[in-house]
Amino acid sequence: MKKVFLFLLPPLIAVIAFLLLVFFLNKESVKGALQVTASLKSKVYLDGKLVGETPFCKCEGEDMLKVGSYTVRLVPKDEGFSPYEEKITIGPSVLTVVDRIFGSSDLGEGKVITLTKLPDKDKLELLVVSLPEGVGIYLDNVEVGKTPYKNTSLTASDHELRLVRDGYREKTIRIRTVLGYRVTIAATLGVFPNLTTATSSAETQIATESALPSVTKIIIVNTPTGFLRVRESGSLSSSEIARVNPGETYDLVEEKEGWFSIKLKDGKVGWVSNQYAKKQ
Repeated sequence: MKKVFLFLLPPLIAVIAFLLLVFFLNKESVKGALQVTASLKSKVYLDGKLVGETPFCKCEGEDMLKVGSYTVRLVPKDEGFSPYEEKITIGPSVLTVVDRIFGSSDLGEGKVITLTKLPDKDKLELLVVSLPEGVGIYLDNVEVGKTPYKNTSLTASDHELRLVRDGYREKTIRIRTVLGYRVTIAATLGVFPNLTTATSSAETQIATESALPSVTKIIIVNTPTGFLRVRESGSLSSSEIARVNPGETYDLVEEKEGWFSIKLKDGKVGWVSNQYAKKQ
């Protein structure tokens, strides 16, 4: 009996060691990395908690974040610039990148890059969404369409994306596509200052001539798609809960940089881009 036990002991130890290794790897895989950069030195908040300053990286071992959804908020130390807030998703064993270039009002721009594991490890995807929508996309210097854009036939390698639209700053993003993963890019383009100034002057003139009281309604203006998406929160990555049409007016609930919160006809409250919604 003793000989049998001694014979079985080595493989038993090997099995236990293997199970411990699997447990450790699974524990690590439920974490992901986050990198946050900004054009201005900024405080970084996750779900309302101050976690550091830019440049910020939770990128190694136990320092990484648990898988799940978070709200990232950047507060520039220069009080002349508005805070920036975005909802992100941290995936297992992948890096999520948040980058923000601060500007006054709508002049700010940035991007969020997220990797998501696909069911088929032999496939890959690229998904590009933008604010505003309908932005022209050049992939490796070839025009391929407009946002929102999806590509499932790319090679697993380095690529260059160029986002262009009249009246907005051109944005170049370099990415690497990987088999078994979807790369999602949510980009915000900055408005040229002269365009913003002209728009603001026109709105000021209209408000002065009509002598309106405080604005409580907004009107949906023309969009490239013929409709405007209403999202659960003021973020490109937030879920779509409804669609509204150009010419329709809604009660304004609140506003933040780049977004209006409106009350829909059925009583629900959602967020729309202020690129396609104007105060009356």
